[in-house]
Amino acid sequence: MSTDLVPLAVLMWAVTYPSRAVGLLAPAIDRLPRRVLDYLQLVGPAVLGAIAIVNTLFPTPGSSQIEVGIAWISVAACITIVAWRRSLFLGLVVAVAVAIAGRAAGLP
Repeated sequence: MSTDLVPLAVLMWAVTYPSRAVGLLAPAIDRLPRRVLDYLQLVGPAVLGAIAIVNTLFPTPGSSQIEVGIAWISVAACITIVAWRRSLFLGLVVAVAVAIAGRAAGLP
């Protein structure tokens, strides 16, 4: 396991977090129109969904061939839990647990 990309992840977090958090940290967020609040609440799941679908469909860099593996099951579990329990955090925890269990079992 390599940790070469950890500094890049921290840098990307530092660069992107302020733009994502500005709506949540605004002092008068409770006075924003309901449509704006709905939009701000959906930004996180939309970004995670885009990342998940790209990494699920094309798990190897530069690949143009769709591969089916444990990632599909993990994403499906996450979507199911989020739809059922209305908790993105719980869905992500379940998705990670499914992925870890699948990798430990040797699934692709």
